Amino acid sequence: MPRSSRSVHADDTASLVTVRDLVRWGASRFIEAGLSFGHGTDNALDEAFHLVLHALPLPADVPALYLESNVTPRERAAVLKLLRARITTRKPAAYLLGHIEFCGLDFEVDENVLIPRSPIGELIERHFAPWLTQAPVRVLDLCTGSGCIGIACAAAFPDAQVDLADISAKALAVARRNVARHAMGNQVRVIKSDVFDGLVNEVYDLIVTNPPYVPNAEWKALATEYRHEPKMALAAGADGMDIVARILDSAARHLTNEGWLVCEVGGSVAEFEARWPKLPVTWVEFERGGDGVFIISRADLVANL
Repeated sequence: MPRSSRSVHADDTASLVTVRDLVRWGASRFIEAGLSFGHGTDNALDEAFHLVLHALPLPADVPALYLESNVTPRERAAVLKLLRARITTRKPAAYLLGHIEFCGLDFEVDENVLIPRSPIGELIERHFAPWLTQAPVRVLDLCTGSGCIGIACAAAFPDAQVDLADISAKALAVARRNVARHAMGNQVRVIKSDVFDGLVNEVYDLIVTNPPYVPNAEWKALATEYRHEPKMALAAGADGMDIVARILDSAARHLTNEGWLVCEVGGSVAEFEARWPKLPVTWVEFERGGDGVFIISRADLVANL
């Protein structure tokens, strides 16, 4: 159990003089409060650093020399307010800030969408090599949430037409704002769809999806930070594979003959393989960490399902 967070409210902050002091204080209080990380950072020190720089505001690549700069009383108050909000609300930092970077692009986020963090971002940067041998003409980001994967694909393939599809109207509202944020209205379309139900007769060269894949029992045990994210974007039945099953069942009908499906199942690889032990998927290896993403061709989907 987390230790007491009484020091969050104690009058011990007057001695915090420099930027570095505030980062150290925040990291110590985060550890003391037993916070969980995984929405852009994986440890207390990096998260405190990110939040302090945002509150001041300073760029993430600020020279180390400036960490020794003194803060004004007003600046200190702004930083402490944000650090304390992270502790008292247990909201992920991205929700407190209202945005996060993914694939080098800045995305608006709120509690209607998952916080972007998919390792698929590395695949986008690699242009899905070696599987894609030419740029796709049409791309679908299924279960799009904030739209980050599809918009990043649009940036990577500027001549492609990209559809963002999701069942949640609230998530799609965020996605539309992100399309406008990146001035991609002529390239990216937003569609309300329950998996493929709203995409009748639509066919794509590439379907990319980060669907719900968490088993219900595991969702109930998630840390508070993760439970701020929409349940419908995480939990998917007893083994977490309910939505993945629907995707696999219909994907081939929405892919061109040379098309590919890219799907993330995160920590549910064992559950996936228990359902589809003979499906010839390729599990992608990532240089920057992350796992649980598979890729499969339309031909293999047709032959094996």
